[in-house]
Amino acid sequence: MKRAVFKNRALPYLLVLPQLAVTLVFFFWPAFESLRLSFFRTSPFGFEKLLASPEYYQSIVNSFVFAFGVTALGVGLGLLVAALATQKVRGLAAYRTAVLWPYGIAPPIAGIIFLFIFHPSYGVLPYWLGFVSAYEFNWLLKGWVAMALVIIATAWTHVGYNIAFFLAGLLAIPTSVLEAASVDGAGGIRRFRSIVLPLLSPITFYLVVVNLIFSFFGSFGVIHAVTQGGPGNATEIMVFKVYKDGFIGLNLGSSAAQSVLLMLVVIVLTAIQFRFVEKKVTYS
Repeated sequence: MKRAVFKNRALPYLLVLPQLAVTLVFFFWPAFESLRLSFFRTSPFGFEKLLASPEYYQSIVNSFVFAFGVTALGVGLGLLVAALATQKVRGLAAYRTAVLWPYGIAPPIAGIIFLFIFHPSYGVLPYWLGFVSAYEFNWLLKGWVAMALVIIATAWTHVGYNIAFFLAGLLAIPTSVLEAASVDGAGGIRRFRSIVLPLLSPITFYLVVVNLIFSFFGSFGVIHAVTQGGPGNATEIMVFKVYKDGFIGLNLGSSAAQSVLLMLVVIVLTAIQFRFVEKKVTYS
């Protein structure tokens, strides 16, 4: 590989200066400012009052339920659709393009789409499930229905991203390996479990990490557009509570403390995945 050589030694630093400035202004400075505000011993006493709040612990539980639900649904559905997209069918190129479209839809718009599907008055799903119990599927009254709504809507916005990676991984698997397994008598399920899944394990591990981080940080738009954390606090996840307490309640100390704890939770969760889950990943 040919190495780039700059006659002016200052030019490389000038080229990366805009990106460094953006990173410092919009990432490091807000992060350090949040850390500083979180330790202020003025109302609402930062961490001290926050860690004594039952509502905050409920938001942590909601966040984990939401994150694991979005990750399981998004990664599982992405793998399933990607596997179907590798089949030899007519119009395959158009089909592959269509399944990637949801990733281009903004989370608030996706939330509004699913709101109309789940709405108890004019939604399609409650109408179809009306023979069971119309009340049970009312997300305005039932917290578990509201949580299911935001999980499905958020997973749908990210499933196109998962499909793209799984599709690339599936197409990279040598057909000779699958054909040899077929000749040896391995059925479709056996080939998928013993050959395809191990070869896709690095991609699967990467997508699990990315989807979990996205669920904790990038899901604010769906919650804000659809449920506003309700009914009650059933869908009030950590990132939405940061916004609610900071921008609506103007409790800057509590909001800053929450943002620091949210970052720590995601860092610890990611470290645990790399420590224990990565051992099961096959890289060769």
